[in-house]
Amino acid sequence: MVFQIKYIRLLIILSAIITNSSLYAQSSRQINEYMLVDGVKRSFVTYIPVSSEKMPLVISLHGGFASPKGMFHLADFRPIADKEKFIVVCPSSKRMWHDGADINRIDDVKFIDQLITYIIKTYNADPERVYVTGISNGGFMTTRLACQLHNRIKAIAVVAATLDVGAGYAPKNPMPVLYMHGTKDPIVSYNGGKVFGKGIYSHTAIIKKWVEVNKCDPNPVVTQFRDDAHDGTTITKEEYSNPSNGLKVISYTINNGGHTWPGGWQYFPKFIIGKTTRNLDACQVIWDFFKSQPPLNLPR
Repeated sequence: MVFQIKYIRLLIILSAIITNSSLYAQSSRQINEYMLVDGVKRSFVTYIPVSSEKMPLVISLHGGFASPKGMFHLADFRPIADKEKFIVVCPSSKRMWHDGADINRIDDVKFIDQLITYIIKTYNADPERVYVTGISNGGFMTTRLACQLHNRIKAIAVVAATLDVGAGYAPKNPMPVLYMHGTKDPIVSYNGGKVFGKGIYSHTAIIKKWVEVNKCDPNPVVTQFRDDAHDGTTITKEEYSNPSNGLKVISYTINNGGHTWPGGWQYFPKFIIGKTTRNLDACQVIWDFFKSQPPLNLPR
């Protein structure tokens, strides 16, 4: 009888161990990783939900002097990734993304190119559903990647950034794009001008450029979002479409919004960076935009 009780207890303990191990194995993983690019160590953080299928890849680029950890805090795609099943990677710049010329052997375009290849091979990501998003300096880098890695990236979403003037590259190949920008951004002006001595396009100008490249109808469908959050901001959405192939250019103007991620973390006081609107969840809107795009249809 005593033997039977001990045997039953052992079975219960083993069952608990197996159950806990199974639950652990089925949980999402976040991994700190690095690779060498031209002999330079480049780091990145990879978030992998549980899935037996090929998953889309979202690359999320932090702003200047920030970090992957900060980007996960500012723009946390992880809850959506767990639900919708896509991989999120936050790479690290060398203080700043080189959205213009490559300096001191730092080739950020090559880094992201190699990173895409690595994630596809290592985690079975879907090469036809690779998306890039970013804010500020990371947003400018996102635009550069759309110009120079257009054969690898399906769509982009840019927050609080546009395009450098005279950077040696410009949008030439059609791509679905989305841009969000606050009208009261004190760092990267909604109206263009200069940032750290470099000329930049205004929000309106970068939207117009992509509308021309994508051959969209220049007359957008306009949607107004009220200030339901009572935070002093409203949203104007302009959606441009190409009726022949479905390509879209989407503009979100955050009226009275600052240099911030809509719905995200107010990482500095309002008097420094402006307001973070609570009338829009940028992570959800961006993912909905990405997943609505058909696959890239790469040659096989």
